Amino acid sequence: MAKYYTILTGQRPLKISDDAPRATLEQLKDVVIEAATGSDAALVRDFFMKFDCLNLVRMLKDPETAELDKRGNLSREQLEELMQGERGTGWDVEQVPDFLKAFAEGYSQKAGTPGYFAEDDVLLQYYDYTMQSNNPDVAEWYRLNFNLQSLMTALVARRNNWKVSDYVHGKGELCDALRTSTAPDFGLGAALPEVADIVKIADETDPVEKERRMDAFKWTWLDEHTFFEPFDITALIAHLARTELLDRWSLLDAEQGRQRFTEIIENLRGEAKVPEEFIRK
Repeated sequence: MAKYYTILTGQRPLKISDDAPRATLEQLKDVVIEAATGSDAALVRDFFMKFDCLNLVRMLKDPETAELDKRGNLSREQLEELMQGERGTGWDVEQVPDFLKAFAEGYSQKAGTPGYFAEDDVLLQYYDYTMQSNNPDVAEWYRLNFNLQSLMTALVARRNNWKVSDYVHGKGELCDALRTSTAPDFGLGAALPEVADIVKIADETDPVEKERRMDAFKWTWLDEHTFFEPFDITALIAHLARTELLDRWSLLDAEQGRQRFTEIIENLRGEAKVPEEFIRK
């Protein structure tokens, strides 16, 4: 499929080592939303829904906050209506996923609970929702993010001698293993080969370096999983995901950050399990 050929070839190739001007995720949002139709449009909205989730938390904590992420799908007025459970004029609040409505309705009861982190709660539900996507390739991207987040949480808890089950709240075999296993790899090595790589990342003591390594891991995963259909909806979502990573790292020291990030990615590519010719430069 070459449905998104024009959009993807119209953008500069995304390279960690290149600081040339490029479109940010906020600038790309309207372009891709306008281009996507049908089930693809739903996948694009799901990608940007993560920012709706975090905006909703900000609004629930402080209805007057001015700090809303413009990358979300929903406006301030729509978020207010969602919080009030109202059907808005010109849009249908019922189109918002049930988990987001339930989160808004139940927030006040959970907010005062010791150790409750609203951002973690809503993102856990967001990934549970997106991992059920009808597009298996896109669902795998969300599953990767969920698995990485769960694994890192479990490793941090274990190394601080905290009870892992107090911090890992997801459903499924992976989370069950994280909560119960005492093995170094939580007994997941055979079913989830990337566990060994994540354990190495978790060993990094520099928090910035750890973030770079994690994002580099995601970047190479995207390269390996979008080679064969470079212009379909999966490639479009991957382009958005890479752009989001670059936006985040553009806030760091540009030259040093690019050089280090490039080194990490090249090292990961050298260890990749797919032939080098199949890894996009």
